[in-house]
Formats: sequence, structure tokens, C-alpha cells
Amino acid sequence: MKTKAHTILLALSVTVFAFSLIFYPQQSLEASIRGLNMWWEVVFPSLLPFFIVSELLIGFGVVHLLGVLLEPLMRPLFNVPGVGGFVWAMGMASGYPSGAKLTARLYQEKQISMIEAERLSSFTNSSNPLFIFGAVSVGFFHNPRLGMIFALSHYIGNVFVGLIMRFHRKAEEQRTQPTKQHSFSIRHAFHILHETRLKNKQPLGKLLGDAVRSSVQTLLMIGGFIILFSVINKLLYMIHMTEHIALLFQYMLHLFQLPKELSIPFISGVFEITLGSQMISQVEQANLLEKAIVTSFILSFGGFSVQAQVASILAEANIRFQPFFVARMIHGCVSALFTYILWEPLYVRFYSIHETKGAIPVFLTEHAPLWLFQYWKFLTQYGPLITLLSLCMYALLLFLTLNKKAD
Repeated sequence: MKTKAHTILLALSVTVFAFSLIFYPQQSLEASIRGLNMWWEVVFPSLLPFFIVSELLIGFGVVHLLGVLLEPLMRPLFNVPGVGGFVWAMGMASGYPSGAKLTARLYQEKQISMIEAERLSSFTNSSNPLFIFGAVSVGFFHNPRLGMIFALSHYIGNVFVGLIMRFHRKAEEQRTQPTKQHSFSIRHAFHILHETRLKNKQPLGKLLGDAVRSSVQTLLMIGGFIILFSVINKLLYMIHMTEHIALLFQYMLHLFQLPKELSIPFISGVFEITLGSQMISQVEQANLLEKAIVTSFILSFGGFSVQAQVASILAEANIRFQPFFVARMIHGCVSALFTYILWEPLYVRFYSIHETKGAIPVFLTEHAPLWLFQYWKFLTQYGPLITLLSLCMYALLLFLTLNKKAD
């Protein structure tokens, strides 16, 4: 009976979505273009280098070397192997959903167990600094100084989640898997690096081609989810579903003494963080602290768009999605709490700014870190060109591969 109800619900949801597309074609097109622009200009060109480099590092055995060196840090703190340190660093630098992709790859390479993969994916997926400082702080709030609050609360929250998830299925792991003792040895680390390189006898060109194909395929999937959830978010607003859902969340916001006007932007952010962050920044009935708290939550929660991307990646490796979702709820709450805690010492006192209800301080973008502003400007100007050239290279590699198989 439960399975039938689930089937009916899914069928009904897809039917409503299809009819909504028919009734609101113009709004759907605009939402699709908006999602495409975000992927085309920023997401693809910013994530592609990280994905390719990560694939090459795994192929050359550098990740094995880092795993031995980082074992004394990652095992006591997060109860994951040392290679988790590489995934954690790359996940923070490149953003969603890099941590999930690398976790799945390491699990498929049998470098981590299923339980370790669930732990690792729960705290290695985060928003990247470019999005936090460039898009949210400068682009939406016009206040680059907010970036430090968002970043600290976000990454401290991530560490907190990792410390909690170290106990995930620990008793089961102790029963089924023997405890391995790893000693720190630079000589052993380089020995592992050399052995891994000898086992992988593929030439450099083949490794590079595989890295490009795998990275572009993942980014195409990510782009599809970004466009899809951008349209879903818009259609939910058009059929007034967002307003009805927001009524339920108004009570929750009231419990935390947050204005009800943030409910609709909050719902939008739960589905897609970019639109939600932008809508929150435009709410005049809330002060800056209230907006920062809600924004921190949705940045850490990730939105259903990001979670769908992660779920798709984890499903390919048969890794459970539930621990990741629970971790995102914890991360959102912890980040919002740290935003409130850090606000007084790091924003009000440090910058000597006193906010009043409805007032939003506006700073010139030149106050942002120069390299970050220049990088963001570079992506918005040349991102589409990088994306187009990369897609052409991917098409050429795919054509050559298919030709080779045909011969």
C-alpha cells in the first residue's frame, strides 16, 4: 500500500509539473535561461579544472600519497582514511558537488569502505569561497564584509558535522571490519605513490582524455539539475504552492524570532540556493543579521537542486544518500547558529557597524579581496567561451573514442 501511494504521488507530481510547463511557457523559458546562464558562465568553467585535476591526481597515485601523510589527522578527527583529507580540501575549494564525486570515485577504487564513504560525503560537500564571497556577499548583498561571516560559519559548521558523523555506524564497523593501524612514513607514502603509478600503465594522453570526458559528463548532469530545479522553483511560485508551503514555515521562523517575510525566500532557497539567497537579500522587512542567519542555513543545506546532484552521483556508486541529507540538516542549523554567535564580535565590533531595522549597508565591490573580484569578473566575461571550447573538446574526444571502438 505504501509503495502504491508513493507511485501515485510521483505520477501526480510529474503530471502537475507537465501541465504547469504548458500553462506557463514564458516563465518556464525564463527560468531555464536563468539556470543555463548560471551553469554556462560560472559553474562549468569554475568546476571543470578541479574535476580534471582531481581525476589526474587519482590516476597518478598522488591521492594515495596524501592518504598516507594525512592518516594521522583524518582518522582521529573524522574516522575516515587519510585520502579523505584530499576530498575535504578539494570539496571546500571547488564547492558542490565535488566532494560527492571524489568520494564515489575513491569508493569505486576500493580506497574507502561503504561506511567511510557515507561519513566522507557528509562533510566534504560545501559551497566554494567564490560563490560565498563573489555571488552572495558582493553580488546579492553588495556587502563583501559579510563574506567572512558566511565563510567562517559555513566551514566551521562543516568541521562540526564531520566530528558528529565520525560516530556514524561505528559499532557496525567495529563488528564487520578489523581496525587498521597506519603509521606515518614519508618513505612509505612515496613507495605507495610509485606502486600506484606502475599499476596504472595508461599513457598520459589516455589519462587526460578520460579525465576530461568524465568531468564534462558530470558537469552536464549538474547543468541539467540546475536548469530543472530553476524551472521547478519558478513554477511552484506561479501556481502559488510556494505561498502555501511558506505558511507552514512562518511558525518556525516566528519561533526563532525571524520575520515572516523571509518564509517565501527561504522556501525558494530550500529548492535552489542561488535564487533563495538573492530573494533573501531583497527583503526589506528584515535586518541584516536576520537575513544572514537564513542565508547561512540555505548555503549549508545546499538546496534540493544540489542534493539531487549529489544523490545522482552517490547512486552510481551505490552509496546511501540518507546520511548526506541528515548531515545537511545538521550543517544548516549549526551554520545559522555560528552566524548568530560570530555576528557581534566579527561584524558589529570589528567593523563598528550598527544596523537598524530594514537598513542594508552597501559597500563598493572594490572592498572585496582583489583576486576574488577579478576572478569573478573573469568568469562572467569569459566563462561562456571556456564552456563552449570545453564542450567542443569533449565532443571531439567522444568522436575519436567511438571511431576507435568501431575500428
